[in-house]
Amino acid sequence: MQVSPILVATAAALTLAPVAPASAAETAVAPGVGVLAAAIANAAPGDTLRLGSGDHAGKVTIDRPLALIGSTGARIVGDGEGSVVTISADDVRLEGLTVTGSGKRLDNLDSGIVIDKTSERARIIGNTVEGNLIGIDVQGGKDALLSGNRVSNRTDLRRNERGAGIYVWNAPGLLAENNEISGGRDGIFVTTSHHAVYRGNRMSDLRFAFHSMYANDIEVAGNRSTGNEIGFAFMYSNRVKAEDNVSESDASHGIFMNFVNRSEIGHNEVRDGGEKCVFVYNVNDTRIVGNLFQGCDIGIHFTAGSQRDVVAENAFLGNRTQVKNVGTRWLEWSENGRGNFWSDHVSYDIDGDGIADAPYRPNDTIDLVTWHQPMAKLLLGSPAVQLIRWSQSRFPGLLPGGVVDSHPLVKPDAAGTRRDLQQEAGLK
Repeated sequence: MQVSPILVATAAALTLAPVAPASAAETAVAPGVGVLAAAIANAAPGDTLRLGSGDHAGKVTIDRPLALIGSTGARIVGDGEGSVVTISADDVRLEGLTVTGSGKRLDNLDSGIVIDKTSERARIIGNTVEGNLIGIDVQGGKDALLSGNRVSNRTDLRRNERGAGIYVWNAPGLLAENNEISGGRDGIFVTTSHHAVYRGNRMSDLRFAFHSMYANDIEVAGNRSTGNEIGFAFMYSNRVKAEDNVSESDASHGIFMNFVNRSEIGHNEVRDGGEKCVFVYNVNDTRIVGNLFQGCDIGIHFTAGSQRDVVAENAFLGNRTQVKNVGTRWLEWSENGRGNFWSDHVSYDIDGDGIADAPYRPNDTIDLVTWHQPMAKLLLGSPAVQLIRWSQSRFPGLLPGGVVDSHPLVKPDAAGTRRDLQQEAGLK
């Protein structure tokens, strides 16, 4: 039986660190300059260093298996140059600490915490990582766990000069869960890193909440993006599984997909969106099923030769334009006799099977003209334009192609979204 790469990644991330040697000791570390670095240098593998309340001087490198546990008020403070804490050994644990004071050079990836490529099974749990250029940089470390951290990056720099809350490169087996991220540029930025799980994270005041490029076999689940430019962006990636995520009041796009293949985008919610709830550009063999797209200027923008995709059982509520499709091929947006719910579809269901008795066609030739020639909107009220639209609505064979939902749903909660949408659609 073939095992899912995502399950392998999760199991690896949750694997417990090896049991510490019988001689492992716990040492109290007082705040001060050079004290923490000396304690690390004198510690034996498997020891625990318990940092007392106050400021402990960074920069430090943890080059052996250790646990650094912070008492209330314990801070590791950098000198404003480079990274504050670098982990270069296996089985290192940081917990309950505040880490601050990195440099501000993006070319050096100055960070609060760095998990180096020489490190495996790092555990970064319940820390406050604040005021750094990059919060946590997983730079090649394998099977790392980032859980329950609060990351708030510098906001005194221009947006393009800021770093990510969590930066991931070539870090298979990563599990990043239940982190709270704000400030900086992107919440979680992933590049060239496969087989990982990102779940339950909360992200705000960012450019992109989640941004992945060249990231195959990843799971993005149960995350929340609020008040960012873009919620969830997936680029140049295969076999992405994104489900149960929420994008709320994001200014530009809720979900953005560019060159994404063989993926599953399901049971996500985009609410009170901005320009586009979801943008689909050159996306192939992908299922977009059971999502809520609500309150955007455009519900879904579908373009650039996307093929063999399934768009079904979604609820499109109150978008100014439900669909923008610039292609001329006919695209059927239903599966197994079930389509989507469209809040602007004037439908009837005589047999009461929950499927409207008339198909839904969101666009006509006039839409195509105004998308290519925006000044043509000045003619929308003219009798000639109204006649063309009336003719195409009565005789669909006159249409040049586009989206058709042959089996639209008559109730929004019949779509696969996971909450009751009847009242929002004005049906209760």
